Amino acid sequence: MIDENEAVQRLCLHEGIRLQPYRCSAGYLTIGIGRNLETNPPTAEEIKVIGDYKSGITKNAAFFLLRNDIKRVEAECAERIPFWEELDDERQYALVDMAFNLGISGLLKFKKMLSYLGVGNYMQAATECLASKYARDTGERAVRIARLVEKGIWKL
Repeated sequence: MIDENEAVQRLCLHEGIRLQPYRCSAGYLTIGIGRNLETNPPTAEEIKVIGDYKSGITKNAAFFLLRNDIKRVEAECAERIPFWEELDDERQYALVDMAFNLGISGLLKFKKMLSYLGVGNYMQAATECLASKYARDTGERAVRIARLVEKGIWKL
């Protein structure tokens, strides 16, 4: 996996940061840097750190939640994607970003993309990424992720 600080910067770019609870584009109650409070409510340990999140959180609390989310999503990817360890850091990040946005179950629906990625056909994997509702819904984010899948290089 890429450096955690790099993942934080990239996810901040893609998700933005909002310190008050809000409804995301999919209608879920969300806070911080893309933390879906309905499917991923704060744990007891997180609440000890962030406090009563219903009335808002600090920037530090948002970054704390994000770092926990990155670790959780990376672990889910490692557990559910058989070829995870064979991928380079950048392509692992691409999958973490997608799983962060779609959930691990949403990412796993990209069967063709994942099968191409698993055999190293990065160009076709990128094509599959872009031929999706995810790409239509996320625009430039999907373009960046598909380029990362194809080329293994992050650039804005």
